[in-house]
Amino acid sequence: MAVWDDLVGQERVQEQLAAAAKDADALVTAGAAGERPADASRMTHAWLFTGPPGSGRATAARAFAAALQCTSPDRALGGSPGCGFCDGCHTSLVGTHADVEVVRTDLLSIGVKETRDLVRRAQLSPAVGRWQVIVLEDADRLTEGAGNVLLKAVEEPAPRTVWLLCAPSLEDVLPTIRSRCRHLTLRTPSVSAVADVLMRRDGIEPEAAASAARATQGHIGRARRLATDERARARRASVLKLPLRIDEVGGCLKAAQELVDSAAEDAKQVSEEIDAKETEELKAALGAAVGGRMPRGTAGAVKELEDRQKRRKTRTQRDSLDLALTELTGFYRDVLAMQLGSGLALANEDARDALDRVARSSSPERTLRRIEAVLACREALDANVAPLLAVEAMAMALRAG
Repeated sequence: MAVWDDLVGQERVQEQLAAAAKDADALVTAGAAGERPADASRMTHAWLFTGPPGSGRATAARAFAAALQCTSPDRALGGSPGCGFCDGCHTSLVGTHADVEVVRTDLLSIGVKETRDLVRRAQLSPAVGRWQVIVLEDADRLTEGAGNVLLKAVEEPAPRTVWLLCAPSLEDVLPTIRSRCRHLTLRTPSVSAVADVLMRRDGIEPEAAASAARATQGHIGRARRLATDERARARRASVLKLPLRIDEVGGCLKAAQELVDSAAEDAKQVSEEIDAKETEELKAALGAAVGGRMPRGTAGAVKELEDRQKRRKTRTQRDSLDLALTELTGFYRDVLAMQLGSGLALANEDARDALDRVARSSSPERTLRRIEAVLACREALDANVAPLLAVEAMAMALRAG
Protein backbone atom coordinates (compact mmCIF):
# COMPACT_ATOMS: atom_id res chain seq x y z
CA MET A 1 0.00 0.00 0.00
CA ALA A 2 1.58 3.27 -1.13
CA VAL A 3 1.56 6.27 1.20
CA TRP A 4 -0.90 8.02 -1.12
CA ASP A 5 -3.65 5.43 -0.68
CA ASP A 6 -5.27 7.37 2.16
CA LEU A 7 -5.72 10.41 -0.09
CA VAL A 8 -9.29 10.27 -1.38
CA GLY A 9 -10.28 12.11 -4.55
CA GLN A 10 -7.05 14.15 -4.75
CA GLU A 11 -5.41 12.76 -7.88
CA ARG A 12 -3.92 16.07 -9.02
CA VAL A 13 -2.40 16.82 -5.62
CA GLN A 14 -1.06 13.29 -5.40
CA GLU A 15 0.71 13.64 -8.75
CA GLN A 16 2.32 16.93 -7.70
CA LEU A 17 3.52 15.55 -4.37
CA ALA A 18 4.84 12.33 -5.91
CA ALA A 19 6.81 14.35 -8.47
CA ALA A 20 8.19 16.64 -5.75
CA ALA A 21 9.20 13.62 -3.63
CA LYS A 22 11.08 12.19 -6.59
CA ASP A 23 12.91 15.49 -7.10
CA ALA A 24 13.67 15.63 -3.37
CA ASP A 25 15.16 12.16 -3.63
CA ALA A 26 17.35 13.35 -6.51
CA LEU A 27 18.49 16.34 -4.43
CA VAL A 28 19.61 14.13 -1.55
CA THR A 29 21.30 11.59 -3.82
CA ALA A 30 23.11 14.26 -5.81
CA GLY A 31 24.12 16.10 -2.66
CA ALA A 32 25.62 12.95 -1.17
CA ALA A 33 27.68 12.48 -4.33
CA GLY A 34 28.79 16.11 -4.37
CA GLU A 35 26.81 16.83 -7.53
CA ARG A 36 23.99 19.18 -8.47
CA PRO A 37 20.80 17.67 -9.92
CA ALA A 38 19.84 18.83 -13.37
CA ASP A 39 16.32 19.83 -12.33
CA ALA A 40 14.68 19.64 -8.93
CA SER A 41 12.36 22.60 -9.32
CA ARG A 42 9.29 20.66 -8.18
CA MET A 43 10.71 20.42 -4.65
CA THR A 44 10.79 23.33 -2.23
CA HIS A 45 11.34 23.89 1.48
CA ALA A 46 7.84 25.09 2.47
CA TRP A 47 4.38 23.87 1.44
CA LEU A 48 0.90 25.08 2.30
CA PHE A 49 -2.02 22.64 2.05
CA THR A 50 -5.48 24.24 2.03
CA GLY A 51 -8.93 22.83 1.54
CA PRO A 52 -12.32 22.50 3.23
CA PRO A 53 -12.70 20.42 6.40
CA GLY A 54 -12.54 16.72 5.62
CA SER A 55 -10.62 17.15 2.38
CA GLY A 56 -7.53 15.47 3.82
CA ARG A 57 -5.06 18.32 4.28
CA ALA A 58 -3.22 16.64 7.15
CA THR A 59 -3.38 13.27 5.41
CA ALA A 60 -1.70 14.71 2.33
CA ALA A 61 1.01 16.38 4.44
CA ARG A 62 1.77 13.18 6.37
CA ALA A 63 1.86 11.14 3.17
CA PHE A 64 4.32 13.61 1.63
CA ALA A 65 6.45 13.48 4.79
CA ALA A 66 6.55 9.68 4.51
CA ALA A 67 7.53 9.84 0.83
CA LEU A 68 10.38 12.21 1.68
CA GLN A 69 11.70 9.69 4.23
CA CYS A 70 11.17 6.62 2.02
CA THR A 71 14.09 4.16 2.09
CA SER A 72 12.74 1.60 -0.38
CA PRO A 73 15.49 0.04 -2.56
CA ASP A 74 13.16 0.43 -5.55
CA ARG A 75 14.13 4.10 -5.70
CA ALA A 76 17.53 3.14 -7.09
CA LEU A 77 15.75 1.33 -9.92
CA GLY A 78 13.66 4.34 -10.87
CA GLY A 79 10.73 3.68 -8.54
CA SER A 80 8.89 6.59 -6.92
CA PRO A 81 9.39 7.33 -3.21
CA GLY A 82 6.46 6.50 -0.96
CA CYS A 83 6.24 2.71 -1.07
CA GLY A 84 4.37 2.55 2.23
CA PHE A 85 6.21 -0.57 3.41
CA CYS A 86 9.75 0.50 4.29
CA ASP A 87 10.80 1.64 7.74
CA GLY A 88 10.94 5.30 6.69
CA CYS A 89 7.38 5.28 5.32
CA HIS A 90 5.91 3.23 8.15
CA THR A 91 7.39 5.21 11.03
CA SER A 92 6.48 8.51 9.38
CA LEU A 93 2.84 7.48 8.97
CA VAL A 94 2.44 6.15 12.52
CA GLY A 95 4.22 9.14 14.06
CA THR A 96 7.41 7.56 15.42
CA HIS A 97 9.99 8.76 12.88
CA ALA A 98 12.79 10.71 14.58
CA ASP A 99 12.87 13.36 11.83
CA VAL A 100 9.13 13.90 11.32
CA GLU A 101 7.45 16.20 13.82
CA VAL A 102 3.65 16.33 13.51
CA VAL A 103 2.15 19.28 15.40
CA ARG A 104 -1.56 19.46 16.13
CA THR A 105 -3.22 21.35 18.94
CA ASP A 106 -6.25 20.59 21.07
CA LEU A 107 -6.23 24.20 22.31
CA LEU A 108 -7.68 27.36 20.80
CA SER A 109 -4.34 28.62 19.49
CA ILE A 110 -0.62 27.90 19.05
CA GLY A 111 1.54 30.39 20.92
CA VAL A 112 4.99 31.87 20.59
CA LYS A 113 6.67 29.44 23.00
CA GLU A 114 5.56 26.32 21.12
CA THR A 115 6.52 27.89 17.78
CA ARG A 116 10.00 28.80 19.00
CA ASP A 117 10.52 25.18 20.04
CA LEU A 118 9.56 24.11 16.51
CA VAL A 119 11.90 26.64 14.92
CA ARG A 120 14.79 25.41 17.05
CA ARG A 121 14.07 21.84 15.99
CA ALA A 122 13.90 22.89 12.33
CA GLN A 123 17.51 24.09 12.50
CA LEU A 124 18.78 20.57 13.30
CA SER A 125 20.14 18.22 10.69
CA PRO A 126 18.19 14.98 10.10
CA ALA A 127 19.12 12.36 12.69
CA VAL A 128 18.29 9.18 10.76
CA GLY A 129 16.20 10.24 7.78
CA ARG A 130 16.75 12.11 4.56
CA TRP A 131 14.94 15.31 5.62
CA GLN A 132 13.86 17.11 8.78
CA VAL A 133 10.09 17.47 8.26
CA ILE A 134 7.78 19.67 10.35
CA VAL A 135 4.05 19.06 9.77
CA LEU A 136 1.95 21.88 11.27
CA GLU A 137 -1.64 20.65 10.99
CA ASP A 138 -3.23 23.75 12.55
CA ALA A 139 -1.34 26.61 10.94
CA ASP A 140 -4.54 28.66 11.05
CA ARG A 141 -4.37 28.60 14.86
CA LEU A 142 -1.03 30.40 15.08
CA THR A 143 -1.24 33.65 17.00
CA GLU A 144 0.14 36.74 15.28
CA GLY A 145 3.28 36.56 17.39
CA ALA A 146 3.73 32.88 16.65
CA GLY A 147 3.28 33.54 12.94
CA ASN A 148 6.05 36.13 13.01
CA VAL A 149 8.35 33.64 14.75
CA LEU A 150 7.58 31.03 12.09
CA LEU A 151 8.16 33.52 9.28
CA LYS A 152 11.85 33.81 10.13
CA ALA A 153 12.29 30.03 9.85
CA VAL A 154 10.42 29.85 6.54
CA GLU A 155 12.44 32.77 5.13
CA GLU A 156 15.79 31.25 6.05
CA PRO A 157 15.31 27.47 6.12
CA ALA A 158 17.95 24.94 7.07
CA PRO A 159 19.30 23.05 4.04
CA ARG A 160 17.49 19.76 4.76
CA THR A 161 14.34 21.02 6.50
CA VAL A 162 10.84 20.99 4.99
CA TRP A 163 7.83 22.81 6.45
CA LEU A 164 4.36 21.39 5.67
CA LEU A 165 1.61 23.77 6.82
CA CYS A 166 -2.12 22.97 6.77
CA ALA A 167 -4.98 25.48 6.93
CA PRO A 168 -8.58 25.74 5.67
CA SER A 169 -7.78 28.63 3.32
CA LEU A 170 -5.03 31.02 2.26
CA GLU A 171 -6.66 33.80 4.27
CA ASP A 172 -6.08 31.83 7.48
CA VAL A 173 -2.30 32.20 7.14
CA LEU A 174 -0.22 35.38 7.31
CA PRO A 175 0.42 36.80 3.81
CA THR A 176 4.14 36.92 4.49
CA ILE A 177 4.17 33.18 5.27
CA ARG A 178 1.94 31.99 2.44
CA SER A 179 3.95 33.99 -0.10
CA ARG A 180 6.97 31.84 0.77
CA CYS A 181 5.16 28.50 0.47
CA ARG A 182 4.15 26.38 -2.49
CA HIS A 183 0.38 26.21 -2.36
CA LEU A 184 -1.70 23.06 -2.94
CA THR A 185 -5.51 23.18 -2.85
CA LEU A 186 -7.45 20.05 -1.93
CA ARG A 187 -11.09 19.58 -2.80
CA THR A 188 -13.95 17.86 -1.01
CA PRO A 189 -13.99 14.17 -2.06
CA SER A 190 -17.08 12.86 -3.80
CA VAL A 191 -19.69 11.02 -1.74
CA SER A 192 -19.11 7.82 -3.71
CA ALA A 193 -15.34 7.98 -3.10
CA VAL A 194 -15.84 8.39 0.66
CA ALA A 195 -18.35 5.53 0.76
CA ASP A 196 -15.89 3.31 -1.11
CA VAL A 197 -13.14 4.08 1.42
CA LEU A 198 -15.44 3.28 4.35
CA MET A 199 -16.34 -0.07 2.83
CA ARG A 200 -12.84 -1.00 1.70
CA ARG A 201 -10.79 0.20 4.65
CA ASP A 202 -13.21 0.05 7.59
CA GLY A 203 -15.38 -2.89 6.58
CA ILE A 204 -18.60 -0.89 6.84
CA GLU A 205 -21.71 -2.25 5.14
CA PRO A 206 -22.48 -0.56 1.78
CA GLU A 207 -25.79 0.96 2.88
CA ALA A 208 -24.37 2.40 6.10
CA ALA A 209 -21.27 3.67 4.29
CA ALA A 210 -23.35 5.39 1.60
CA SER A 211 -25.65 6.96 4.21
CA ALA A 212 -22.75 8.29 6.31
CA ALA A 213 -20.89 9.65 3.28
CA ARG A 214 -24.02 11.36 1.99
CA ALA A 215 -24.89 12.85 5.41
CA THR A 216 -21.43 14.36 5.84
CA GLN A 217 -21.10 15.49 2.21
CA GLY A 218 -17.63 14.05 1.65
CA HIS A 219 -16.03 14.70 5.07
CA ILE A 220 -14.04 11.50 5.58
CA GLY A 221 -13.44 11.77 9.33
CA ARG A 222 -17.03 12.67 10.17
CA ALA A 223 -18.35 9.96 7.86
CA ARG A 224 -16.24 7.31 9.58
CA ARG A 225 -17.37 8.45 13.01
CA LEU A 226 -21.03 8.58 11.96
CA ALA A 227 -20.82 5.06 10.53
CA THR A 228 -19.12 3.55 13.56
CA ASP A 229 -20.36 5.55 16.58
CA GLU A 230 -23.95 5.12 17.76
CA ARG A 231 -23.67 8.18 20.00
CA ALA A 232 -22.68 10.35 17.00
CA ARG A 233 -25.73 9.15 15.10
CA ALA A 234 -28.02 9.89 18.06
CA ARG A 235 -26.56 13.39 18.46
CA ARG A 236 -27.03 14.12 14.76
CA ALA A 237 -30.65 12.93 14.89
CA SER A 238 -31.26 15.29 17.81
CA VAL A 239 -29.77 18.25 15.91
CA LEU A 240 -31.93 17.58 12.85
CA LYS A 241 -35.07 17.75 15.01
CA LEU A 242 -34.28 21.31 16.12
CA PRO A 243 -36.00 23.02 13.13
CA LEU A 244 -39.26 21.35 14.17
CA ARG A 245 -39.04 22.65 17.74
CA ILE A 246 -38.83 26.41 17.17
CA ASP A 247 -42.49 27.31 16.68
CA GLU A 248 -42.65 28.84 20.16
CA VAL A 249 -40.21 31.02 22.07
CA GLY A 250 -40.03 28.47 24.86
CA GLY A 251 -39.18 25.74 22.38
CA CYS A 252 -36.39 27.91 20.92
CA LEU A 253 -34.78 28.51 24.29
CA LYS A 254 -35.10 24.87 25.36
CA ALA A 255 -33.62 23.60 22.09
CA ALA A 256 -30.71 26.05 22.41
CA GLN A 257 -30.02 24.96 25.99
CA GLU A 258 -30.05 21.28 25.00
CA LEU A 259 -27.68 21.93 22.10
CA VAL A 260 -25.17 23.70 24.35
CA ASP A 261 -25.55 21.08 27.09
CA SER A 262 -24.90 18.30 24.59
CA ALA A 263 -21.69 19.99 23.43
CA ALA A 264 -20.60 20.47 27.04
CA GLU A 265 -21.26 16.81 27.78
CA ASP A 266 -19.21 15.79 24.74
CA ALA A 267 -16.33 17.97 25.97
CA LYS A 268 -16.62 16.50 29.47
CA GLN A 269 -16.50 12.91 28.22
CA VAL A 270 -13.49 13.61 26.03
CA SER A 271 -11.63 15.54 28.71
CA GLU A 272 -12.20 13.53 31.89
CA GLU A 273 -10.14 10.50 31.01
CA ILE A 274 -7.32 12.50 29.41
CA ASP A 275 -7.23 15.04 32.25
CA ALA A 276 -7.01 12.36 34.93
CA LYS A 277 -4.16 10.59 33.16
CA GLU A 278 -2.23 13.83 32.60
CA THR A 279 -2.66 14.87 36.23
CA GLU A 280 -1.41 11.53 37.58
CA GLU A 281 1.57 11.59 35.23
CA LEU A 282 2.50 15.12 36.32
CA LYS A 283 2.21 14.22 40.00
CA ALA A 284 4.44 11.20 39.49
CA ALA A 285 6.98 13.29 37.58
CA LEU A 286 7.04 15.88 40.36
CA GLY A 287 7.62 13.24 43.02
CA ALA A 288 4.25 13.25 44.77
CA ALA A 289 3.43 10.15 46.81
CA VAL A 290 0.34 8.18 45.83
CA GLY A 291 -2.58 9.88 47.57
CA GLY A 292 -0.18 12.31 49.24
CA ARG A 293 0.39 16.04 49.02
CA MET A 294 2.33 17.71 46.24
CA PRO A 295 5.93 18.74 47.03
CA ARG A 296 6.60 22.41 47.66
CA GLY A 297 7.27 24.58 44.63
CA THR A 298 5.13 22.51 42.26
CA ALA A 299 1.93 24.56 42.43
CA GLY A 300 2.89 26.53 39.31
CA ALA A 301 3.28 23.40 37.19
CA VAL A 302 -0.06 22.04 38.40
CA LYS A 303 -1.79 25.38 37.69
CA GLU A 304 -0.30 25.47 34.18
CA LEU A 305 -1.65 21.98 33.46
CA GLU A 306 -5.09 22.90 34.79
CA ASP A 307 -5.19 26.00 32.56
CA ARG A 308 -4.23 23.91 29.55
CA GLN A 309 -6.93 21.37 30.32
CA LYS A 310 -9.50 24.13 30.68
CA ARG A 311 -8.56 25.61 27.29
CA ARG A 312 -8.72 22.17 25.68
CA LYS A 313 -12.18 21.57 27.12
CA THR A 314 -13.32 24.93 25.73
CA ARG A 315 -12.09 24.06 22.27
CA THR A 316 -13.69 20.61 22.40
CA GLN A 317 -17.03 22.18 23.31
CA ARG A 318 -16.75 24.71 20.49
CA ASP A 319 -15.82 22.01 18.00
CA SER A 320 -18.84 19.95 19.05
CA LEU A 321 -21.12 22.97 18.69
CA ASP A 322 -19.61 23.83 15.32
CA LEU A 323 -20.30 20.31 14.09
CA ALA A 324 -23.93 20.62 15.16
CA LEU A 325 -24.22 23.96 13.34
CA THR A 326 -22.66 22.42 10.23
CA GLU A 327 -25.31 19.69 10.29
CA LEU A 328 -28.01 22.31 10.77
CA THR A 329 -26.72 24.22 7.73
CA GLY A 330 -26.89 20.99 5.72
CA PHE A 331 -30.51 20.53 6.81
CA TYR A 332 -31.56 23.95 5.53
CA ARG A 333 -29.51 23.42 2.36
CA ASP A 334 -31.66 20.37 1.68
CA VAL A 335 -34.81 22.36 2.45
CA LEU A 336 -33.76 25.01 -0.08
CA ALA A 337 -33.03 22.34 -2.69
CA MET A 338 -36.55 20.93 -2.26
CA GLN A 339 -38.17 24.36 -2.39
CA LEU A 340 -36.36 25.26 -5.61
CA GLY A 341 -36.95 21.86 -7.18
CA SER A 342 -33.26 21.61 -8.03
CA GLY A 343 -33.17 17.82 -8.10
CA LEU A 344 -29.94 17.77 -6.07
CA ALA A 345 -29.30 14.69 -3.98
CA LEU A 346 -30.31 15.29 -0.37
CA ALA A 347 -27.62 14.97 2.28
CA ASN A 348 -30.20 14.15 4.95
CA GLU A 349 -32.31 11.65 3.09
CA ASP A 350 -33.09 9.88 6.37
CA ALA A 351 -34.84 13.07 7.59
CA ARG A 352 -36.96 13.58 4.47
CA ASP A 353 -40.21 13.91 6.42
CA ALA A 354 -38.83 16.78 8.50
CA LEU A 355 -37.32 18.40 5.40
CA ASP A 356 -40.63 18.20 3.56
CA ARG A 357 -42.52 19.68 6.51
CA VAL A 358 -40.18 22.66 6.83
CA ALA A 359 -40.03 23.19 3.05
CA ARG A 360 -43.84 23.35 2.75
CA SER A 361 -44.23 25.73 5.69
CA SER A 362 -41.76 28.38 4.52
CA SER A 363 -40.30 30.06 1.45
CA PRO A 364 -36.82 29.97 -0.16
CA GLU A 365 -36.22 33.51 1.12
CA ARG A 366 -36.90 32.47 4.70
CA THR A 367 -34.67 29.41 4.30
CA LEU A 368 -31.80 31.59 3.10
CA ARG A 369 -32.23 33.85 6.12
CA ARG A 370 -32.13 30.80 8.36
CA ILE A 371 -28.90 29.62 6.78
CA GLU A 372 -27.46 33.09 7.36
CA ALA A 373 -28.54 32.89 11.02
CA VAL A 374 -26.62 29.63 11.48
CA LEU A 375 -23.54 31.13 9.84
CA ALA A 376 -23.83 34.21 12.06
CA CYS A 377 -23.90 31.94 15.11
CA ARG A 378 -20.67 30.25 14.00
CA GLU A 379 -19.04 33.65 13.56
CA ALA A 380 -20.21 34.72 17.02
CA LEU A 381 -18.69 31.61 18.58
CA ASP A 382 -15.41 32.36 16.79
CA ALA A 383 -15.54 35.82 18.35
CA ASN A 384 -15.80 34.26 21.85
CA VAL A 385 -19.47 35.10 22.40
CA ALA A 386 -20.95 33.00 25.22
CA PRO A 387 -22.18 29.76 23.58
CA LEU A 388 -25.67 29.80 25.11
CA LEU A 389 -26.22 33.44 24.16
CA ALA A 390 -25.10 32.82 20.55
CA VAL A 391 -27.22 29.68 20.12
CA GLU A 392 -30.31 31.29 21.69
CA ALA A 393 -30.00 34.23 19.29
CA MET A 394 -29.70 31.78 16.40
CA ALA A 395 -32.75 29.80 17.51
CA MET A 396 -34.87 32.95 17.71
CA ALA A 397 -33.67 34.00 14.26
CA LEU A 398 -34.58 30.56 12.90
CA ARG A 399 -38.08 30.96 14.35
CA ALA A 400 -38.50 34.38 12.76
CA GLY A 401 -37.14 33.19 9.43
